[in-house]
Amino acid sequence: MLVQVVDNDMGGQVRGLHNLSGGERFLVSLVLALGLAEMSGGRGVKIESLFIDEGFGALDPASLGQPLALLERLHASGRRVGVISHVEELKERVPVKIEVTPTGRGTSTIGIAYG
Repeated sequence: MLVQVVDNDMGGQVRGLHNLSGGERFLVSLVLALGLAEMSGGRGVKIESLFIDEGFGALDPASLGQPLALLERLHASGRRVGVISHVEELKERVPVKIEVTPTGRGTSTIGIAYG
C-alpha cells in the first residue's frame, strides 16, 4: 500500500512517508487509525475504545494541540480514549489518569489520579 500525504503548508506538495518527520508520521498514523475506526461503524462493527501508545513526544508544542483537541472531542462524543504518554502537557489535559510507579525489583504500584 502506498501512502502519500498532501502537504498544504508546502503549497500542496505530495510527500511520501519517508519524507515526513517523526511527528508528521505520528499524525498520519493517528488519522489513519481514526479513519479506520470511523469506517468500521458503517460495516456494523462499533469501535468504542481507542488506545494511543506514545508518539506525542515526537510533536513540537505548536503541533500538539490539534491531536489533543481531536481526542478530547472523541471522548466528549462518548468514545473511550486511552493514551499512554510521558508528555507533561498531555498529562495535564487528561482528567482521569492511571499512574504506574516503579517501586523496585521489577514491581510497580498502580493508582488513579483525578484532575
